[in-house]
Amino acid sequence: MRILYDSKKTEYKNPFGVLRENEACKISIKIPSSCRTLRVWLCLENDCSGEEERFELSFKTAADGYDTYGGEFCIKSRGLYFYHFFISTEGSDFELYRDGDGTNIGAGALWQLSCIAADFTVPQSFCGKVMYQIFPDRFFHSQVLSADGKLGPYWVHDSTSDIPHYLPDEHGEILNCDFYGGNLDGIIQKLDYIKSLGTSVIYLNPIFKAYSNHRYDTCDYKCIDPMLGTEADFVRLCNEAHKKDIKIILDGVFSHTGSNSIYFDKERIFGGGAYSCDDSPYKNWFSFGESKDDYDSWWGIKTLPCVNELCDDYLDYIIEADDSVVAHWLRLGADGFRLDVADELPDEFIKRLRAKVKAIKSESYVVGEVWEDASNKISYGVRRQYFTASELDSVMNYVFKNAIISYCTHSLDAKGFADAIMTVVENYPAPSVHSLMNSLSTHDTARILTCLADTPKGLSKSEMAEFKLSDEQKAKALGSLYVAALLQFALPGNACIYYGDEIGMEGFGDPFNRAYFQWHKSQCSLKGFFEELGALKNEHIALQVGSIHFVRTDDVLIFEREHKDEKLRVIINNSHHEHECNAKNSLMSHNVSMRGQKLYVQKGGFNVEAI
Repeated sequence: MRILYDSKKTEYKNPFGVLRENEACKISIKIPSSCRTLRVWLCLENDCSGEEERFELSFKTAADGYDTYGGEFCIKSRGLYFYHFFISTEGSDFELYRDGDGTNIGAGALWQLSCIAADFTVPQSFCGKVMYQIFPDRFFHSQVLSADGKLGPYWVHDSTSDIPHYLPDEHGEILNCDFYGGNLDGIIQKLDYIKSLGTSVIYLNPIFKAYSNHRYDTCDYKCIDPMLGTEADFVRLCNEAHKKDIKIILDGVFSHTGSNSIYFDKERIFGGGAYSCDDSPYKNWFSFGESKDDYDSWWGIKTLPCVNELCDDYLDYIIEADDSVVAHWLRLGADGFRLDVADELPDEFIKRLRAKVKAIKSESYVVGEVWEDASNKISYGVRRQYFTASELDSVMNYVFKNAIISYCTHSLDAKGFADAIMTVVENYPAPSVHSLMNSLSTHDTARILTCLADTPKGLSKSEMAEFKLSDEQKAKALGSLYVAALLQFALPGNACIYYGDEIGMEGFGDPFNRAYFQWHKSQCSLKGFFEELGALKNEHIALQVGSIHFVRTDDVLIFEREHKDEKLRVIINNSHHEHECNAKNSLMSHNVSMRGQKLYVQKGGFNVEAI
């Protein structure tokens, strides 16, 4: 008989998951009566200070060969904590550690427990919604294309069906200076299309003035890139989107600027930059070595000089001043920011940014780009405090993304999938769980249809550029995409559609995942399926802020979402046998058959039902 404790079950730990400051938590542990236990302690260690606090658990009951010990405690100071148990018996004393969802004596892992601020919240308008991510140059352009003031050199494709340019120039450099002309007015013209997917939030990749097509090399934080339009166009976009109950989230690229910018001015175009002018007002923003060409840059890319984020002048310009960058765009209509490479921004910078954003617009949203578990992330040797210090509302959810793709390509079984999901749900604050940005593709990853296909490995860039899925590959990938998209919408968080995924666009990584939107496919059956998913999520509160519980994790995956009086069950069948359901309770299904009043889910199919 093993000692029983599972932090994911409320019979052992209540409440489930993250605690708030001074919130009471009940702990129970079941020890075989044969151990003849004398005393039991919960040993709680503060990850920051290393200090350990012990809470003694008392004997409660004896039943079925087990003695139950339990107690109640609270954590007074927010932070990240880890715990294990110390048990004294008549025969020996030992420490008890975590082994998966079970326990192990003497060796193993620690249980994690975060404590957050008592008043931490995330606006309901960013919880359990449908989001839509747009790479602005590649979405839609209005008939009038103006680029007066655009940084050069640049060129515009003759056809929107062209493959994005990927070849280096004669110096071996990839300049990212090819454009298709997508602009803000084009997005305004397509707001009805975006809304048809059930969208409540649009996330825009960078729109500030920059040289490149991706615009992560900011030239001027307070100016719209001329090829995208004007500040007036941005105001109009926000106003028109808000009329349709759609929020606008901007990409905040604050760890670096462009070398060709008003702040650095390496090309000596603007005058007054830190590189071109010895008494530049931006001098303290950057770190130079013995020469001007010896400066810190993002990942060694010299066109992206790093900034000193905690420099007082930089903090004022981006955050604190009355007309700071964040204040400027929020007052013009933006509803929040996605923070690029949050791991490379100091905790203090992020904390101050979120505080300023909330002070200006309390119902705004700050989400960070974090690729791993954000609750315990260590970046550059520092344990990050995204949640324990109330720095972010939530994060981009690559953990769910990777789990979904692995499950749908059969490299992760249902049990492993459930474990990946529940680890995040347990480790993140509940408001952050419900406001996660759940993507299947992004501008940094291959498109989901390509990920789900059985594509050849080790292709060259040229081969990737020309590669197209065969009809057989596409049919197989589409079959998996229906399940992947269902999971994207049914799991906790915001379902964030990367533009074009809803019509089956394909492509490997950058730049092939950044092709121009294929508007001739905009009314395909797959798009109709995404519309159904959006309607389902918007109509059911359980899919927006409900708890999640996995019921079955074998060849049939079943989980339930529940909030107050509503409970929904999601069934995905990967077995070779059909799975029977009650047809009258079905809300949405795929690859099923009907016989009488019964609905049968076939292999690769799913059913969402009310229970």
